[in-house]
Amino acid sequence: MNDLRPVGYVIGYLVAALGLTMLIPMGVDLWAGSGDWAVFFASGLITFVGGGSIALACSNGLSDRLSIQQIFLLTTVIWVALPMFGGLPFMLGATEASLTDAFFEAMSGMTTTGATVFSGLDELPPGILLWRSMLQWFGGVGIIVVAMVFLPELRVGGMQVFKSEAFDTDGKVLPRAAQIANRISSIYVVLTLLCYLCYIIVGMPAFDALNHALTTMSTGGFSTHDASFGAFQGPAEYVASFFMILASLPFVRYVQLLQGTAKPLWRDSQIHTYLSVIFAFVIVFTAYRLIANGDYLEHSLREGLFNVTSIISGTGFASVDYQLWGAFPAVAFFFIGLVGGCAGSTACSVKVFRYQLLIASVRAQIRKIHSPHGIFTPRYQGRPVSEDVLSSVMAFFSLFIVTLGVTSVLLAATGLDFVTAVSGAAAALACIGPGLGDIIGPAGNYATLNDPAKWILAIAMLVGRLEVMSVFALFTIRFWRT
Repeated sequence: MNDLRPVGYVIGYLVAALGLTMLIPMGVDLWAGSGDWAVFFASGLITFVGGGSIALACSNGLSDRLSIQQIFLLTTVIWVALPMFGGLPFMLGATEASLTDAFFEAMSGMTTTGATVFSGLDELPPGILLWRSMLQWFGGVGIIVVAMVFLPELRVGGMQVFKSEAFDTDGKVLPRAAQIANRISSIYVVLTLLCYLCYIIVGMPAFDALNHALTTMSTGGFSTHDASFGAFQGPAEYVASFFMILASLPFVRYVQLLQGTAKPLWRDSQIHTYLSVIFAFVIVFTAYRLIANGDYLEHSLREGLFNVTSIISGTGFASVDYQLWGAFPAVAFFFIGLVGGCAGSTACSVKVFRYQLLIASVRAQIRKIHSPHGIFTPRYQGRPVSEDVLSSVMAFFSLFIVTLGVTSVLLAATGLDFVTAVSGAAAALACIGPGLGDIIGPAGNYATLNDPAKWILAIAMLVGRLEVMSVFALFTIRFWRT
């Protein structure tokens, strides 16, 4: 039987830390004269005491070497425990959310999905709005650390191809994770501050700028307004597009850049492909808007750039209801969301590198068909790719598609129509946020869905954010027997 004390200690420590961060929105509410400050005080106290008690109870089992089973368990349980406690202010505060809605909103925040069940955002106390943004910001930096430390170690979905680049842990997971988290967090904070200042420069109010800087760099998509980014159309959309792209590039490249090595950044094929896909779709949508919708050039370019970047990065900001552009854009946005950004970033979905490996594998197989006696090895960034990596990537694609289908069927069984069920499943599993249709489209939200549908979607967010296989592995008998 695995010793669960190291897992419990880390989870308790992080939960207690989450409780301390609730003092920030409490202070904001006090400054604004909102009575909701007491909600954050109570929630913070419960969270801090609860997390501290767990950490204290497990402190005698702390170890810097975790088994594979412990890493799998830690990775998943963190993303369950933090939303459970993070949803307390939503239940006790002005939103008066049910347990289902509170957990859904907190899970959407921590996984940086951006799907919301709250309306009337313009009238909510500032502390609640800031807390939603903070949850996404925490989730953004958290997933970078998970992607750079834990997923390569677990050999999930081909992430082992980045193991050497992601500061090889050499078995000492916890100390190395803390070291990497410090480096990444510093870069993350600086980019967030730059984003905030740029929003201020283009005229966004200070409080809105802070919240949107947090949710832009986390590619989360929560907003302070029901209209989302539609309340800030203009230069702010260019700022958001720029920083959404920065957030969806591999953060390891920023670390290397600060260490004086710029070549990996310029030579990364992930980055080249990702930027090329964005450029291609922006050109397509700009031309479509000019020809089919009779729009003018600057507006077409701006809306195309913003919405393509928002969806492909998994941010989920909406400046307009792009479903009104026509059937082609709506369908195209659905598939763009399934591309995703780069590995080791805050971006969501499948990730560019997996499509690159898939294409490389297909090309090798086609060449082998033409020349049966030849030896053709798929390559990624000039290096041969092992069968282990390719098998892991293929398993990811298979499980992702199966999970998408099962989730869609389950949502349909709750009474949702076909478009809402399928697009909702994709939006949750790929952590995009908005789906398609009148209910959960870019102009709607998830508030009117029934509770079973919300729980299904919340679980899908967790599964998608943690790259599918790391969650499903916990439900195998072999995992617990090893």
